[in-house]
Amino acid sequence: MSRRSVWSAVFVLGTAVGLGMVAVADSQAADKAQPIKALLITGGCCHDYKVSVYQQPGWAKKYDVIVHNECFGGVTDDAFVQSIAAAHREGTAAVFIHCALHSYRSAPLGADSWRELIGVTSRRHEKHRPVTVKTLNAGHPVMLGFPAEWKTPNGELYIIERVWPNATPLAQAYGEDTRQDHVCIWANHYGKARVFGTSLGHHNETMNNDIWLGLVSRGLLWSCGKLQDDGTPAVGYEGTGIKPIVLPELKPEPDPKSKK
Repeated sequence: MSRRSVWSAVFVLGTAVGLGMVAVADSQAADKAQPIKALLITGGCCHDYKVSVYQQPGWAKKYDVIVHNECFGGVTDDAFVQSIAAAHREGTAAVFIHCALHSYRSAPLGADSWRELIGVTSRRHEKHRPVTVKTLNAGHPVMLGFPAEWKTPNGELYIIERVWPNATPLAQAYGEDTRQDHVCIWANHYGKARVFGTSLGHHNETMNNDIWLGLVSRGLLWSCGKLQDDGTPAVGYEGTGIKPIVLPELKPEPDPKSKK
């Protein structure tokens, strides 16, 4: 065997051993991966959900990430709203979806704590219509896999008045009513916490869409530090594949004031 052949054999063997070590390391990492503990907060007006847990002491401490999808616009208790933001400042990650942006807007002082946590300020929205989302930061891990342009199945574009200093816009959509572009996907840092947000998601047909689901999944993983720079999940957090979401047939709720 020539010297070149010997070195070629050593290189191939070394590469095989290296790959084997990587495979073993990945397997060990997958075994050590702990399930992400996530809490979904929903409730309020305008949508088909009813839940709230903010009154429980230390409500955020036992979770890795809180997914905010609530719609409480009439709350005026500053201390209450500020306490929600404070729970995240120490490091509990957050994901904000659609109507959560308009929650707590009636709190005179607390509203800005909430908006700083989210990363953007919005108080109103445009008319219901599909919107064309355009990627602004294709290199961000959350956006790797998101198309350069995506027309939503339906939509309610939120008017963004301010992007806070620690927020990074990731995508925007043009508003026909305001004739302006509005950030609709972003990443934010609040204290020790990573925050992902999107104003997209008013309609079930938007949320029950592979593009939207992929985006929010990556956003949640990123907020928890489980998304790699190439946009793929960290070892052990890859998931088990896409499963269809079957929505139950919705029926109107009877008006409690009406006579039976």
